Amino acid sequence: MITINIANQTLTYKDTVYLISSAANGVGEIQGSFCTPLGKFKISEKIGDDLELGSVLVGRVPTGEVYSKKLFDEQPGRDWILSRILWLDGVESHNKNTKQRYIYIHGSADEFTMGKPGSKGCIRMKNNDIIQLFNQVKVGEEVVIK
Repeated sequence: MITINIANQTLTYKDTVYLISSAANGVGEIQGSFCTPLGKFKISEKIGDDLELGSVLVGRVPTGEVYSKKLFDEQPGRDWILSRILWLDGVESHNKNTKQRYIYIHGSADEFTMGKPGSKGCIRMKNNDIIQLFNQVKVGEEVVIK
């Protein structure tokens, strides 16, 4: 099971603890709120197997781009989803809309600070960390965000 602690900005899997970045807007389950939902989830899909480190995904599809500081400077407002996606699906009545909200655990530009909120609702991780986690977990695995 993956456990995400919003207060500590950490994700724990087995004996490994990773720093993450949850939503800048805090926690919540409302569509369009850009908040991170709380509760129990499952991994519904794993996307990006074998993509190059830093590969850019838009709409869960690789764009062919690889993230760079130059690309960031050219498009500073872009929501960078990189390397891998673990797509979450809520399993409780209050978070059943999680998959439709496109809430993921995903790789992020290393320029973004981990350990403090900053995302648009997703759980951001460093690229090497998301790849390591991605390679260990399975579709259907339980995730708890508290």
